Amino acid sequence: MEAAYTDAAGRPTPDFLEVGAGNISGMTLQPGLYKWTSTISVLDDVTISGGANDVWIFQTTGDLSVAPAKQVRLAGGAQAKNMFWQVAGNATVDGGAHFEGVLLCKTDVTLKTNATMNGRILAQTAVVLQVATVTQPAE
Repeated sequence: MEAAYTDAAGRPTPDFLEVGAGNISGMTLQPGLYKWTSTISVLDDVTISGGANDVWIFQTTGDLSVAPAKQVRLAGGAQAKNMFWQVAGNATVDGGAHFEGVLLCKTDVTLKTNATMNGRILAQTAVVLQVATVTQPAE
């Protein structure tokens, strides 16, 4: 976990910097390296769009927050196993929300009641699943 987190966090020269000032609600995100120095907020559905072999790395020095019943969804053949969310703070997927990708969290991750995730969770402190479902992505 530590090696993967350090690798993702250490990637220089982002393709996209401070997109939406951290509020990526309603956006469609193309492959590449994204960097924020703030919290990433998903207050409305977000689409991750690209091919089956494309890679996304999302770096933040803050937290990651997905609002209740909102979705991070895939399009165009994008795969959860190729999407890495490097979060220096904590990550919260609120009740009824859906998330895609691999969470690499320096502190903790919480998936609240009825949250679902297609991906993996790696955290240095804690992973809390409050009646939530995590499905391992296809290889």
